[in-house]
Amino acid sequence: MEHKLNISFWEQHPIENLRLRRHLRGCISTALRMMGVKARCEINVLITNDAGIHEINKALRQIDRPTDVLSFPMFSLEAGVLPESWDDYTDPETGCVPLGDMTISLERAKAQAEEYGHSVRRELGYLTIHSILHLLGYDHEDEEDKRLMRREEEKILAELLLPR
Repeated sequence: MEHKLNISFWEQHPIENLRLRRHLRGCISTALRMMGVKARCEINVLITNDAGIHEINKALRQIDRPTDVLSFPMFSLEAGVLPESWDDYTDPETGCVPLGDMTISLERAKAQAEEYGHSVRRELGYLTIHSILHLLGYDHEDEEDKRLMRREEEKILAELLLPR
């Protein structure tokens, strides 16, 4: 069964081609499927540049610098623990669970891909998966949480054939 998604792309910094947009959609769908999310979900994705993500980071998190990805979960979920039913989370108007928003700096993704010696496709995949896990309650504030999140990221990246 294919995962049902409503993904809204907002592009302050245009995605260069349709393949990258499809790639992000595939990463989101695969991450949700592998994490066991069976509900129809809605996720907003903003593609921007370093200046755009810097502005958002400063305004919403009071951090005065750019970053690679920002995640804004709609709900406080516990990592690895999904609701028994998504009914209480579903928007009756759309029939979707609004998981939250992600913002990705395409400029930063390109720079990091070059720095790490892998493709922009792999870097965008990683950032997208990382953000989805944040929307599902994962974090990396302490070492144990970080290990758990990294393990899930690596499993999903391997499924997508995007290993390190």
